[in-house]
Amino acid sequence: MIRKKNHKNLTINLPPKETIQVIQKELLDWYNQNQRDLPWRINKDPYRIWVSEVMLQQTRVDTVIPYYERFMKQFPTLEDLANATDEQVVKAWEGLGYYSRARNLHSAVKEVVEKYAGKVPDQPETISQLKGVGSYTTGAILSIAYNKKVPAVDGNVMRVFSRLFAIKEDIASATTRKKMEYLADSLIPDQAPGDFNQALMELGALVCTPVSPQCLFCPVQSVCHASHQGIQGELPYKKKAKPPLKVPVLFGWITSDSKVLLEKRPNKGLLRGMWALPTWEDVIESKALDTMQKIVIENNWLVKNINIKGNLEHIFSHRHWKISLVTVELIEQGLEPSSNLKWISLDDIEKIALPNVYRKALKMLV
Repeated sequence: MIRKKNHKNLTINLPPKETIQVIQKELLDWYNQNQRDLPWRINKDPYRIWVSEVMLQQTRVDTVIPYYERFMKQFPTLEDLANATDEQVVKAWEGLGYYSRARNLHSAVKEVVEKYAGKVPDQPETISQLKGVGSYTTGAILSIAYNKKVPAVDGNVMRVFSRLFAIKEDIASATTRKKMEYLADSLIPDQAPGDFNQALMELGALVCTPVSPQCLFCPVQSVCHASHQGIQGELPYKKKAKPPLKVPVLFGWITSDSKVLLEKRPNKGLLRGMWALPTWEDVIESKALDTMQKIVIENNWLVKNINIKGNLEHIFSHRHWKISLVTVELIEQGLEPSSNLKWISLDDIEKIALPNVYRKALKMLV
């Protein structure tokens, strides 16, 4: 291995030129024969590629495909998405989770229309300034759509590199990511950089999998350090993350005259700006009914029935909601609609974009 330093003063072990050539040739040959038939690969449209890359963040390919096809049918062009309302975009994204991805994409697309006449920028320093476009998305769009020699390092690529070069550093650290981006930059060929980046991702998805990697079918096993050392099952190394914080939560299913009350979540924090069932945090299960009764009294509501409906759980990346669901049937609607509250017909509730956790609650209720 040849020791080098990049401009960030990070010490990187780079493979010899002969090894790089083997990796490039074998991976591209393998990809040409084994690439999956995916809907965002039908052409090199940067908008289609952009949408797919945003959807694929923290979501599996098989899960993304039907959402992607539905989304592209509704917004087939960048201009269509830019002209859509926030609610239309969030509704089209419903079920994928991590809704900030959809909002950032929507904002960035509108900026592309306003500042760049609807053409997705083809330079790293420009496209990376768009909202929600980080180093990975920058590299994916520029290499795949524009054939630019820009690395795209996602979780799959980091896992492949950890094993290929026996890197025993925490892949969750920013320093390790920078090292791997520099390593990717040294490997990417002048010809077909987009195919090479996709080959690395595809290898991680199909062969160099998180559990039980299929080393016998790997096109670059001959130069894989982890395979030679028998430590592929131990890599990549990742420091254990803290478990999500458990939070007791109360959901209110508040109905009157075949209508249900919805509230808009705050514009900051978890599920920001989305419609939801009225929600109160830090309400333990044993206090759920008492708490709802106090809320009824404070609001001077006239109530027919109030009951505990059941419990459910939902895990976000940093929160674990343990939810008590309480139903309240009002004699008359005791709350006036506002920008943050609205009554909606039970027949129309499917038209509202609701986060998955509230959809779970609906299954218990409707």
